[in-house]
Amino acid sequence: MLFLCPTLDLSHAYSASKLFDKKPTSMELLFVTLASMLAGFVDSIVGGGGLILMPALFAAFPTAPPATLLGTNKGASVWGTAMATLQYSRKVSMPWHALLPATVCALVASFAGAWLVTLVSPEYLRKALPFVLTLVLAYTLVKKELGRDHAPRFSGRLEMVVVCLIGMGIGFYDGFFGPGTGSFLVFLLVRIAGYDFLHASASAKLLNTASNLSALVLFTLKGHVWWHFVIAMAVANIVGSLAGSHLAIKHGSGFVRSVFLFVVSALILKTGWDAFLR
Repeated sequence: MLFLCPTLDLSHAYSASKLFDKKPTSMELLFVTLASMLAGFVDSIVGGGGLILMPALFAAFPTAPPATLLGTNKGASVWGTAMATLQYSRKVSMPWHALLPATVCALVASFAGAWLVTLVSPEYLRKALPFVLTLVLAYTLVKKELGRDHAPRFSGRLEMVVVCLIGMGIGFYDGFFGPGTGSFLVFLLVRIAGYDFLHASASAKLLNTASNLSALVLFTLKGHVWWHFVIAMAVANIVGSLAGSHLAIKHGSGFVRSVFLFVVSALILKTGWDAFLR
């Protein structure tokens, strides 16, 4: 949830956001709407849309409470992620027996993580994240066959348990901190569950929709969503998501793997900058 933004204490930011009533100008609305479209495109393929949309929101509204920008981001991106899930489900076989309970786990765990971040600072994760992402990138580069073929390692109830554990762990991480959530989901579904990159991306979209929805509920309850921005941004995010998921389905796992490597590389640079150079 705290995606590529300065460290913040949400418990204090909650009251501050109510004092900030932002009316959109045409240029601001156009800028964040176009950013939302591009974010939806990238996010629908392999995650990482926050690399685009969150910096755009912080650039457009530098004096706004960070929690409000995070809530507005979730309000827009959850719709694009949900539409990408629907698009994938029509073309890619989805292990619903495992994904549906894992979705519930991700939703509950994300809310728990979002609650915990109001009490505990995630600063230690900020410094560790670039190194973890570097390991993910290196492993994927070395294992060139990783995610090429769809060969699930588990079936039935065992597959459900494995996918639930992945959804729970990354859902909690998304609520507590957030950067790279989609990429981590894809990597773990490929590495642990044996999915190819296309099936992993399709499955990750459903789990990410749940964790985003959970965070959005929390932000909405605390008054941290600019709905007058979200409507246009959500429509644009859906358009980008449909275009991105169409390309992923058309070009398959090799294309998704290439985008995955690019997004993880960008995440390493951005999170490394935030952790050690900013």
